Amino acid sequence: MAKIDFLLQAVTTKFHADALKKLLSIPKVKRVLVSVAFVREDGVNVVETKLKRIAKVASFFVGIRNGITSIQAIRRLLALGVKLYAVDTGSRSTIFHPKVFLAKGKGLASAIIGSANMTFGGLNRNIEAGAILHLDLANKADVTFLNSTIKLFEDLPRRFPEHVFEIKNIAAAEALFNDGRLTDEDVIIAPSIATAVRSGQRDKLKPMKLAQLGIPTRKRLTKRKIAKAGQKGSVASLAPEVLTTKFIFIWESHGLAERDLNIPTGENTNPTGSMLWKKGAMENIDQRHFFRDEVFSGLPWEKDSIKSHIERTGANFQIIVKGLNYGVSKLKLSHNTDTRSASYAQRNSMTQVHWGKVLSCVAKRDLLGRVMRLYRKEGTPPELPEFIIEID
Repeated sequence: MAKIDFLLQAVTTKFHADALKKLLSIPKVKRVLVSVAFVREDGVNVVETKLKRIAKVASFFVGIRNGITSIQAIRRLLALGVKLYAVDTGSRSTIFHPKVFLAKGKGLASAIIGSANMTFGGLNRNIEAGAILHLDLANKADVTFLNSTIKLFEDLPRRFPEHVFEIKNIAAAEALFNDGRLTDEDVIIAPSIATAVRSGQRDKLKPMKLAQLGIPTRKRLTKRKIAKAGQKGSVASLAPEVLTTKFIFIWESHGLAERDLNIPTGENTNPTGSMLWKKGAMENIDQRHFFRDEVFSGLPWEKDSIKSHIERTGANFQIIVKGLNYGVSKLKLSHNTDTRSASYAQRNSMTQVHWGKVLSCVAKRDLLGRVMRLYRKEGTPPELPEFIIEID
């Protein structure tokens, strides 16, 4: 008879990542079935080592046309050698949403059925629930459950041949990507925020204290992708009229500190009203040049009339904090061009944002440890881009 455990991720110290690795490690595995709505490359990374061992007996059913499942994740699964099926309902109003992880070995089987997708957040950070079933294949009821579950998924391609189909190779995956049915993880679109602060003071709710496992580092966008997104030859070239109305992810911080938020407590530290743009959670960034020469390169920079080594400019930033939209503010930016300074030699950041009138929104202790993300919209004309600063 089946033994059932309950997993409540992040609220407890149990994580789907560990449970899934254990499931994929059952001895003498004969069959693996995975069904998820969303799969991202960082989710595949979590269990890649385990998947390599059992890929030949693994079947994946993955939802597409949902704005989340990515071409990068599909490429990784194909490279591992799993049998991969796409599930496309043909509509964004109805999505493929079941989350089932199942493995059958000799004499036993295990299944995880719950809310977690194959994403880093789903397996490591979100509050997710899952029932872990330990099946005894000597028990008739357990065998019936196992076989009927597998058959339901195996019958999908026959029942819905136009909507559930095997992705047999990279060429087929790329065709789905070109059709717009898979996303590109190198082009992250800012979330749509419809809620705005209507009156009163912003809430002071601090982040929920949860047991979470890290945050993966972000790949930096190349200068070409930052400058040319939506133009011919870029990753977004197929639909420039759509992407030029979107804000594209550029940069992400580590957890925000008192200095970033201008709420220092040290006796010898005073708030400056500004924040240095640092490397943050990004890979392969030289913080001395990245922001001035790539992110904000199209802005009309001018030398300071007194300090000739300082350049100044301004840009429009939409400010979003904890899912609330505070509208658009023009913020000043400054950059230190002195390559002989101690800061430059120490590879410190040389570019700052000056908070101005939004300081009262930013300088709050409930934002400590949260993450700031920067998004950029290619403006019209392109040398005058707009930005989103999101803190969450």
